[in-house]
Amino acid sequence: MKMKYGIALGAVLGLAATRMALAEPTALELVKNGDDYVGVQSKDKILQIYSDKSVASLEPNVWYVVYYDPSVPFHSVQIKFGAGQEMDVSHPFHPFQLPAGVGDILDQSKIKVDSDRALEIAQSQPLLKGLTLRASKLTLENDGDMPVWKVELWAAKVHDSTKEANIGTVRVSADDGSVVKSDLDPSSAD
Repeated sequence: MKMKYGIALGAVLGLAATRMALAEPTALELVKNGDDYVGVQSKDKILQIYSDKSVASLEPNVWYVVYYDPSVPFHSVQIKFGAGQEMDVSHPFHPFQLPAGVGDILDQSKIKVDSDRALEIAQSQPLLKGLTLRASKLTLENDGDMPVWKVELWAAKVHDSTKEANIGTVRVSADDGSVVKSDLDPSSAD
């Protein structure tokens, strides 16, 4: 009896460990990984973190971490991650955007809410009750002097579940997890 219990417990713990090992890294975990791909002058100097629109799940698995880099013309270096692995290192060029400055760096001491928690908070909004959420896109950026997660959401259409609709955004404080602004329109899923 003890042997069967031990085998069952071992199997459950093994599955849990495998699940944790295969889980997609959060945005802030990717910052630590990204530090390995940038110069000393850029480590921990985050300007922005953003994802592509998620595919096949609600959590994005393609992320971009943009670092401040004073040694290049537009003062930024971007690391692209797919499924937690580094895919590309580039220096993005935005013709109508001013070069990044030291004041644009996110204050990491104010970032206590990671991407997974910001997504959970956005999903819990009462206006979303009854909708089938299909995809999300997240961006961590400065909003004044405060880092904020912008969570954009898509839901299945009510009358044709093979299609989806953009139902709006929820802005979540990266400091305390409070909803800064909710701009949701669940009627767009009709």
